[in-house]
Amino acid sequence: MKIALVHDWLTGMRGGEKCLEALCQIYPQTEIFTLLHNRGSVARKIEDKKIHTSFIQNLPLTNSKYQHYLPLFPLAIEQFDFSDFDLVISSSHCVAKGAITKPQTCHICYCYTPMRYAWEMYPTYFTHGSLNWFGRKLGKLFMTYLRSWDEASASRPDYYVAISKNVQNRIRKHYRRESEVIYPPVEVDSFPLSEKPGEYFLVVSALVPYKRVDLAVQAFNKLGSRLIIIGEGSEKNSLTKMALKNIEFLPWQKQVRLKEYYSNCRALVFPGEEDFGIVPVEAQACGKPVIAFGRGGALETVAGKFSEEIKSTDTKLTGIFFREQTTTSLAEAIKKSQEIEFEPHFARQNSLKFDIKIFKEKIQSFVAEKFAEHNELYRV
Repeated sequence: MKIALVHDWLTGMRGGEKCLEALCQIYPQTEIFTLLHNRGSVARKIEDKKIHTSFIQNLPLTNSKYQHYLPLFPLAIEQFDFSDFDLVISSSHCVAKGAITKPQTCHICYCYTPMRYAWEMYPTYFTHGSLNWFGRKLGKLFMTYLRSWDEASASRPDYYVAISKNVQNRIRKHYRRESEVIYPPVEVDSFPLSEKPGEYFLVVSALVPYKRVDLAVQAFNKLGSRLIIIGEGSEKNSLTKMALKNIEFLPWQKQVRLKEYYSNCRALVFPGEEDFGIVPVEAQACGKPVIAFGRGGALETVAGKFSEEIKSTDTKLTGIFFREQTTTSLAEAIKKSQEIEFEPHFARQNSLKFDIKIFKEKIQSFVAEKFAEHNELYRV
């Protein structure tokens, strides 16, 4: 059986690339198709594969400004030829699921989300203050086209897998397709369990508007507690200027150092709404509680309650949710977290539901079942 993996782009090791790496382990003989690849930016298990790139690879400034070519992405993904492949697995949060295959080829999409910037998060991405009047108007026109393409190409995969129930609902709403939920992989065993009380609060995040790291900065400016923020992004300068001396900014850390920061923190602060969110699972794997906005994937990965609902008799919580994306709501949850004794072993136990072994077993089973079903349909 000849297998192709289709991934939007390879420019760094974020959550989607960790899933792709696990898929490469499951299917070692696969080839990878992607819009562009910055060599050396992803894990060795991905880099070692035969990687096919699109014409986007040869355009100027793709190492750092590839997002500006978004209008060309649908065309680029449609140029790949999968006629020699029996199975195509698209790993998609943008256009990968739009790969065109022949009817006999089984196409399974592992969907991280329908395009956030084309649907409900459009205002956050394209009406942000950094865009001028012309940019906002042009963005609206292009997004109309992109939504139409995204909806039309949603029929191309034969089967969908969603990374969470949250994404499953959005696939149903935007694509009108059903899907199976298989949570992304976390190498739980590689994270050390820490029973230390912790010296600081921690944020691990890309510093971009929808992550709402600004709420964490404002809340800790108010509370005065120590906060370490690990990450990079377009908002870093403005956040740094906003922060008081109790808040420290660090660049992205190597995995071994990141684990140390998890192990020594009091709690992880997770102020944005995510489709799933691997970071809260990693923190819990280290035995640490999570203070999260009570929407999206956090409701599935954290065993928590909203801060105003927590009683002194509550046990076996791995985190606290805040109800509104406001400084006051987050600050109240942070204060509440300091009144509770969290059990590190229970946090670790909760994280095991998302272990990479479970991901591999479920993906292999799902793919084998659907591939056989598809072959029977076409009598291959």
